[in-house]
Amino acid sequence: MASSIVSSIGLGTGLNITEMVQALVSADTAAKKAQITRQTSNNAAMISGVGSLRSALTAFQDAMKKLNDPNAPSFNAYSAKSANEAVIKVTSSNKAVAGSYSIVVDKMATSSKVASQQFAGGSTSAISAGQLTVSQGGNNWNIDIASGATLESVRDQINKELNVQGVSANIVNAEGGARLVLSSTTTGAGSDISLSGIPELQIDGTVKMSGTGAGYITDPAHDAELTIDGLKVTSAKNTIDSAISGMTLELTGVSAAGTSTSITVAADNEGLQKSVQSFVDAYNTLQKAITSLTSTSRDDDDNLVLGPLTNDPTTRSLVNDIRKVLSEVGAGSQLTTLSQLGINTTKDGTLEFNSTKFNAAMNDKKLGAEVQELFTGTNGIFERMNKAIDPYNSTDGSLATRKASLDKVAKNLADQQLALERRTESLTESLTKKFVAMDTAVAKLNAQANQIKSVFDALNAQAKNS
Repeated sequence: MASSIVSSIGLGTGLNITEMVQALVSADTAAKKAQITRQTSNNAAMISGVGSLRSALTAFQDAMKKLNDPNAPSFNAYSAKSANEAVIKVTSSNKAVAGSYSIVVDKMATSSKVASQQFAGGSTSAISAGQLTVSQGGNNWNIDIASGATLESVRDQINKELNVQGVSANIVNAEGGARLVLSSTTTGAGSDISLSGIPELQIDGTVKMSGTGAGYITDPAHDAELTIDGLKVTSAKNTIDSAISGMTLELTGVSAAGTSTSITVAADNEGLQKSVQSFVDAYNTLQKAITSLTSTSRDDDDNLVLGPLTNDPTTRSLVNDIRKVLSEVGAGSQLTTLSQLGINTTKDGTLEFNSTKFNAAMNDKKLGAEVQELFTGTNGIFERMNKAIDPYNSTDGSLATRKASLDKVAKNLADQQLALERRTESLTESLTKKFVAMDTAVAKLNAQANQIKSVFDALNAQAKNS
């Protein structure tokens, strides 16, 4: 800047040019600078507030999603336990009924595993060109084998084309030669694999392999066989969800001779209470986050300090929509409101959970079976809560739109700040040049005055001496 290349103290005027220029520039720009600083600070606080609100909403929705996970369902009125999970594992749904069952697993469901004839040439043995048909359970898949194919390339082609069908191939190099071995993820009787179309790869999956010939390796595919309280049950899969109402059985092993595994189903009030408490905790975390963003406080000088979203209409509307869900009546037959479970809203907007009232609802009124429907059923609390939140928190929701608008304001304020800095620099340079020019003119006038004074002083001195 121009002021940096001249002395702060004017040689002609004796004035501090730098301080004068700074004072004049500040007088011209101070108001705008203060305005931009204030607006930038407020806008940044609102951007941060909107981001914090969206994070809190997302965390709450994630908590509800976890509680509504179909693979680990919450709010089940009953829990099931297996006395021996090495033989059978069990999970229950809300449709289970309290009771006990004695289960014996005689066989587990198996899948097909077959092998081709033996090839003395190993994995590089030549395979005839043609169409190979792989058959299983009434399904036929055709694979075109090109000229020059080998046992190895056929294996790769099967894996590439039939992997999606759950059929895989490999090569086993045993004594006497190599075999193409196929297996499947499909279990149950009638799921045996057969190959046809290429003579040397012909396999009948229902015939046992013998000598160097093809066939199934150990046993053909078969169903699981078990008895439940003496009643025989068969299943093509080892996961059985239709044998006992409201329960899923996962067979993990065969029962030892003469033994059975006991399965017990009982009311799970403790599990229900934990799930309900998890919802209450998640909601309260959200409510506390909103309160911190919208509340007011006093600083050390007793000045009122507003939160970043205090009096924000969007946040106020969101809070009203969420609280409305809590007070709405659900579609259950007996359990229709949260208050029946001992959940009520406090003065600060958070929820309180009365465990005594909850236990009464479970033990006396027998409402356990309806808790899941209240929270996760069609038009349940979770569904209605997400419908209330999504217009605000979705990628194109009002909060995202608000953030985009605030970002534009931030960009505009930044541009104004740059323009102000350019004006400050330009004005400083202009005023500095003017003051330097004035000081130079004064210095010249002072020099001329000194010269004239010297002439008169000399004349006076001469007159005195004559």
